Amino acid sequence: MSYGNNFVLTLFTNDVELARRADAAGVNRIGLDLEMLGKAQRQQHLNTWISDHEKNQLPALRKALRKSKLFVRTNPPHPRLGEEIDQFIEAGAEVLMLPMFKTVEDARDFIKYIDGRAEVSLLVETAAAAVRIDEIAQLKGIDEIHIGLNDLHLDIGLKSHFELLRYQFMNTLSDIVHSADVPFGFGGIGRVKDDRLPIPSDLIYAQYPRLKADRALVSRVFTSPDYTQLDLTREIADFRDRMNEWNERSEQDLIEAQDMLWMAANALKPRKNS
Repeated sequence: MSYGNNFVLTLFTNDVELARRADAAGVNRIGLDLEMLGKAQRQQHLNTWISDHEKNQLPALRKALRKSKLFVRTNPPHPRLGEEIDQFIEAGAEVLMLPMFKTVEDARDFIKYIDGRAEVSLLVETAAAAVRIDEIAQLKGIDEIHIGLNDLHLDIGLKSHFELLRYQFMNTLSDIVHSADVPFGFGGIGRVKDDRLPIPSDLIYAQYPRLKADRALVSRVFTSPDYTQLDLTREIADFRDRMNEWNERSEQDLIEAQDMLWMAANALKPRKNS
């Protein structure tokens, strides 16, 4: 299998028809974003999506999927997280992602709660978790580590998530995770040649082979404004083909794409806080 065909894509949706289309199109994991604690307050000034998903929608999604794994992003660590995890797994969740954790103990507890009943995805999006990544990556029972660019850049105090892709910091995280033999991913991907995007999706694509990442979230541009007008199967196939092409490019090409990404990001007008 090629790099592009092996690339793991995750789509958040509570739309059963979209889930069916995405499942048929080859999206690897589909499910709900059930992170409710604190996210709206953290990202209120950003143009980011805030979930309205509910856990009672899991059974309908489960029935809609044929090949894709049912996915849930949970709440951050809190006293009743273990109970919530039991409910998600009972409803058929096969992959669970922990957001906004800060300590090795947070990650260890999450793994313990799941107890081998589902795959474990750790979403590193706090500075505290990032600086402890070497200890976290050594924990037994982790199936992947994903870097959440939006919240991590806020917690560190950077101007945008593109700054994370500019500096050595992300290379260091990738190297540490790979040295522990744990799959590594970050951020989200847009459609090939989507001219609505402020940053060309192609420049984002190039960052994945550069950072040896093989997984990402499927961004909203695959499903808006009206996904019924899109051929999702074709769009996903085009993405995988383009990732194969970038994977064959030279290291110098990837570095040049990194520089072009930063120039494009730096040219964007800053968002006004609400």
